[in-house]
Amino acid sequence: MSAEAQAVEFPYTLKIETMAGQSVTVPIAFLTQEQVARFLQTDFKRLAKEAGMKGARAHVERAACANYDNVVQEVGACFRRAAMKVG
Repeated sequence: MSAEAQAVEFPYTLKIETMAGQSVTVPIAFLTQEQVARFLQTDFKRLAKEAGMKGARAHVERAACANYDNVVQEVGACFRRAAMKVG
């Protein structure tokens, strides 16, 4: 496999959950499959250990990307819902 083919990036979302019930979803990141593997095998474990977090879990999923028209529609719908709550 060529180096060019290995460097393909895909959008991923990352959700972190702790044993205490805390969770956070990290915005979409464009990563290669090698970067995802490295994160899960080394960086995530190191960060959890440094923070004293035992039993923390990471859920990494390939994200679906919206096209520009979908983004505009979603933002418009969000604003309409917010306006109805205020009004």
